[in-house]
Amino acid sequence: MPLRRQLGLLSTVAVLVGSTIGSGIFRSPAGIAQKLPGPLPLILVWVTGGCLALCGALTLAEIAGAMPDTGGIYVFLREAWGRLPAFLFGWAELAIIRAAALGAISTTFAEYLLRVLGHNPAVAPYDAYVHYIAAVAIALTATFNYVGLKWGSLVQNVTTVAKYGGLLFIVLLALALGLPHTGGHFSPAFPPGSISVSAFGLALVSILWAYDGWEDVTFVAGEVDNPRRNLPRGIIIGTLAVIFIYALANLAYLAVLPVDQIASSPLVAADVAERVVGPVGVVFVAVTVMLSAFGTLNGSILTAPRIFFAMADDGLFVRKVASVHPRFGTPYVSIALCAMLGIIFVLVRDFQQLADAFVIAIVPFLALGVGAVFVMRRRPSYDPPFRVPGYPVVPALFILATVYLLVNSVAAPASRWATVAVLGGIALGIPVYYATVGRRGSVTRAPVEP
Repeated sequence: MPLRRQLGLLSTVAVLVGSTIGSGIFRSPAGIAQKLPGPLPLILVWVTGGCLALCGALTLAEIAGAMPDTGGIYVFLREAWGRLPAFLFGWAELAIIRAAALGAISTTFAEYLLRVLGHNPAVAPYDAYVHYIAAVAIALTATFNYVGLKWGSLVQNVTTVAKYGGLLFIVLLALALGLPHTGGHFSPAFPPGSISVSAFGLALVSILWAYDGWEDVTFVAGEVDNPRRNLPRGIIIGTLAVIFIYALANLAYLAVLPVDQIASSPLVAADVAERVVGPVGVVFVAVTVMLSAFGTLNGSILTAPRIFFAMADDGLFVRKVASVHPRFGTPYVSIALCAMLGIIFVLVRDFQQLADAFVIAIVPFLALGVGAVFVMRRRPSYDPPFRVPGYPVVPALFILATVYLLVNSVAAPASRWATVAVLGGIALGIPVYYATVGRRGSVTRAPVEP
């Protein structure tokens, strides 16, 4: 039973923006400023991350328009590189990526919910409550998406408007009320020792966490209405909207706080708002971040289960996972599986462990997904409605950047063993593949109907 095409252009944009803007822009600036303690290096790394995201998004907009099938990057890997890379992507999503993402996002939601209620999530007993509240949030968003794509899409649309509007309001307050008093903290632009190749690469990993989500909308490509038109447009519009608000947010932070204070502020948006409008600003930011994280959590639950659904439909996973609910028309088994894994992860791990594991695990597959364009363009039957400008430079830049990030993460002592552990976990999928589904023949699929 196929999934229904119910997402229009606005909902497609909302899925991308809502899946991307989560906790990263609110809590990543501190760690980035610690690695690059200068205004210009700080802005430069955010711009670089945005350019990389755009290079990847433009390329996937082309491929997704040509292959608007449920599973997105999984499908691109299968068609371009074969069943083993596609299986490894699904394996990594199942074992590391998606559960880690759900855990990190729901943890942020829980921390800010406790702050709104007047409690400190860093002290007992509330530090333990964070895990339980996060688990309930995962279960709640899974329920929305279990009972229908329209419910999940509605939650996504509402929370996306709320989070984008809230972040934009914070930016405008900082620039209008804070900048006239401080004059900004943009000088000296390059303090001594504020940038190095290694530190820039490690900071870029955190940036990619903040930008991640631009690819998630491809997972629901099989449910986008008029996909040859709406998918490329939705991916490009949504990615540009995220880059725009992220650039403004960092300028606004620097307008109110110097880099050293940003580096010591894990909740920089709240500190900026408090400096500008007082305690009420902290409450407003806490509510904005809470809604932002909840919307991103919903977006992840909306999109990721489609990967496991597509794998099962191909015979690369337990067939039952490809079941579609007879009443709600959703991949309900896949949604339940995804939620269960996220709940397990969030009960046993903290935010930083979850976020770091996610970024390192997803990067190789993003590179392979973008690289699929080189393979697909050599095939006579390939007919995309949109072609990435600047080909082949644009996709090549993205791939080279991901290689640099991986090499730098292995070379840097601070991240070496964590990176090796994550990559080793992905590699474990190879013997699993050959011991199970790899023994079967290739799968012949019917063409996708637009």
